[in-house]
Amino acid sequence: MNASRRPSRPGGRSTGPGRTRAARRPAPGTAGRAEVKRVRYRPARKVSRRAAVLALVLSALALAYAYPLRTYVEQRIEINRLEAEQSAQQDRIDDLEAERLKWDDPEYVEAQIRSSLLLVPPGEDLVIVIDEDDPKHTGGEDDESGADKPWYESLTDTFEDADQLDPDETEEPGE
Repeated sequence: MNASRRPSRPGGRSTGPGRTRAARRPAPGTAGRAEVKRVRYRPARKVSRRAAVLALVLSALALAYAYPLRTYVEQRIEINRLEAEQSAQQDRIDDLEAERLKWDDPEYVEAQIRSSLLLVPPGEDLVIVIDEDDPKHTGGEDDESGADKPWYESLTDTFEDADQLDPDETEEPGE
């Protein structure tokens, strides 16, 4: 056995001076005195370690979920935009389909030919009523002569006008 160790009595009590449990007990006459304990002074922390770790974990989770959440929101916005665009295109398709069905009707085709191309079946007379208040029609002679010419005649007239120069507008090369 080790010589520095003191033998202990049965029951776990040591026999050395001041080492017994009885020595730690207050004396019978001193029961009314307050016991003085040594306490280590620790300054109060504003944030505990657990709270700091919890805040760190929550901020890491927020950063981890921020990008996927942003991507999700952007994709939802894009999906909604595309669905609205698709709905508008479907409406346009429905309108064009209705227009195509109108053109299958021979009476509608005949009415369009009469109004747009001013064509009538043989034997019928075409009557055009001109509204004098209409700004498209001024009722002058110049409008009828210019309106009846095809585009290529107007083009040749432009070239002919360019060939006829006034002598006052030309300069002599030697001056």
